[in-house]
Amino acid sequence: MAQRIRRTANEREYERVIDDLITQGYVVVSRGESSANLIKRGKKEKHLLVFLLTFWWTLGIGNIIYAILPNKVVDDVLVRIDQNE
Repeated sequence: MAQRIRRTANEREYERVIDDLITQGYVVVSRGESSANLIKRGKKEKHLLVFLLTFWWTLGIGNIIYAILPNKVVDDVLVRIDQNE
């Protein structure tokens, strides 16, 4: 997955963009003075189906492993202050 880069002109706009992305469901992975990396994860689907199919053969161990696995990353955004402006 390609990472999107969102450039901002100053620190105030930088903070506003990060706040907007957090409101939309993104999570801050790393943050510095002039850049921040945010990701948005998708939802797990068909958990009940996985439960029914794996419970018969693994007595629920497969379902526990599936629940622990992290969700798929849907979007990755890098927000940075553009020093050229």
